[in-house]
Amino acid sequence: MTLSEELTWRGFANQTTYKDMSVLDGEPITFYLGIDPSADSLQVGNFAITMMVKHFIKHGHKAVLLVGGATGMIGDPDGKKDERNLKTLEEIDHNKQAISRQYQQIFDGLPFELVDNYDWFKDVNYLDFLRDTGKHVPMRQMLSRDFVNTRLGEEGTGISYAEFSYVLIQAYDFLHLYEQQGATLQVCGSDQWGNSIAGVDLIRRKTGAEAHVYSSPLIINKSTGQKFGKTEDGAVWLDPAKTTPTQFYQFWINTDDTGVEDYLKIFTELDKATIDSIVAEHNQNLGKRVGQQQLATSVTELVHGKNHMETARRVTAFLTGAASIADASYDDMTALRTELATVKTTQDGSVSGALVDAGLANSNSEARRLILGNAISSNGNKITRDQFESADFVEGRLLLKRGKAFKDTALIEIG
Repeated sequence: MTLSEELTWRGFANQTTYKDMSVLDGEPITFYLGIDPSADSLQVGNFAITMMVKHFIKHGHKAVLLVGGATGMIGDPDGKKDERNLKTLEEIDHNKQAISRQYQQIFDGLPFELVDNYDWFKDVNYLDFLRDTGKHVPMRQMLSRDFVNTRLGEEGTGISYAEFSYVLIQAYDFLHLYEQQGATLQVCGSDQWGNSIAGVDLIRRKTGAEAHVYSSPLIINKSTGQKFGKTEDGAVWLDPAKTTPTQFYQFWINTDDTGVEDYLKIFTELDKATIDSIVAEHNQNLGKRVGQQQLATSVTELVHGKNHMETARRVTAFLTGAASIADASYDDMTALRTELATVKTTQDGSVSGALVDAGLANSNSEARRLILGNAISSNGNKITRDQFESADFVEGRLLLKRGKAFKDTALIEIG
């Protein structure tokens, strides 16, 4: 399968300045992907485009990954209703290092070059920049941007010169990488199309050369119509300190049936024959969630490594009752204690007291009502008494659950 065919099949075909995508199937192209270190981790949305970049690399193209220390000092205003709060240099440096480590994990074994636009902006003379670069950027182009018109409108909050100039800074990145690295293509998310086109225009105006943009579409949850990668608790991060491997695994396990085929194409490197086989098996019995299990396994292993993936899979099995907590290893128990409220009790301790201590009930009276209402289970078995018995525990522990949600589960240990 050629690159243009693979991008189309996987759902990465979106806006591009190329008249014919087959140019991607020819001679190697140097391209770049830029990201600002606005946080110390990539999110699932960022992860989608990095997966697209992997296909470019595997088909022989040269990747330059830019972590924007300079642009991060301003922050992209596109899509923002209000002026951003500026991050400190220390925050930006910390975020750059964190994102760089994630790139090393995701692109392990693949060739790429990591660059930081602060390296070429830190010594730029302001007057020289205005004369040599700003002279080639028409105001009409900058004023036509939707976010500028929104911020400058009657109900807008206004925009600073710094944020207004962001597009100029990013455009210069493309020019610099064209002149220094031979980059003729910028890949980006669909939300970066306007900024990327500004770079194409700057290169044409200043050098007369032709450059291009290829954008990845916004991934949408077909069941909700919302941007994919969000939960009721917020964004799904690649950093295990923000979204634990178990939470990450469970996010993929809980993806919608209508989108699972698309997610397998976008977020895994499985080939067409394998995905077709998984989807066929998945559709035969949706209750088995075959597609989601493969998705969770593949993506968690790629982001967090095989060991963390295996632990996340086992912990999920304990939480769903597919496996007995008696079989939990030391690492499994460590992960469970990270995920769940943990309460110490005795063999004949109070069930209602454990529910309150774990935050599953607001008071002893509410806890007793839940118990009498058949709403509490211990290791998957309904419990209707307000006192534990030794038989409830396996290896000195049990999972106490209110309802069915993972978040409404607590680990109860004798001690």
